[in-house]
Amino acid sequence: MSVRIEFKSNPSEEERLQILEPLRAYNAAQAGDGKSEKFALFVRDEHTGAVIGGLHGRILYRWLFIELLVVPEQVRGQRMGSQLMGMAEDLARERGCLGVWLDTFDFQAPDFYRKHGYEAFGQLDDYPPGHQRLFFQKRISAA
Repeated sequence: MSVRIEFKSNPSEEERLQILEPLRAYNAAQAGDGKSEKFALFVRDEHTGAVIGGLHGRILYRWLFIELLVVPEQVRGQRMGSQLMGMAEDLARERGCLGVWLDTFDFQAPDFYRKHGYEAFGQLDDYPPGHQRLFFQKRISAA
């Protein structure tokens, strides 16, 4: 077999999936079907219906990953973030997850996650330069 390596800036989602599919197949052969499930909790403006924040995540291999959490500026301090986290944790329990994990930057909300029982399990220094990317997890009990 003859192969070559090609560089491409800004590949399409279709091209990304061409790389991902063999990895998914390998992972499934090694660890079983991760039963991937995406989900979202939308925070909408009640008057316009526009999405102004929320939580987006994925369940994979019995862990819920919080990819995005955005609390709209106008409702910060009103427990909206805590409500979103609680709903995600409830979903994790309902789906039989072992825990929840996420990453954040040091200038975002690490103390918020600590306050909710999340423990750091890693950090990447100088990402972005002068800051840290922090990784948190929380084991949860079954429903």
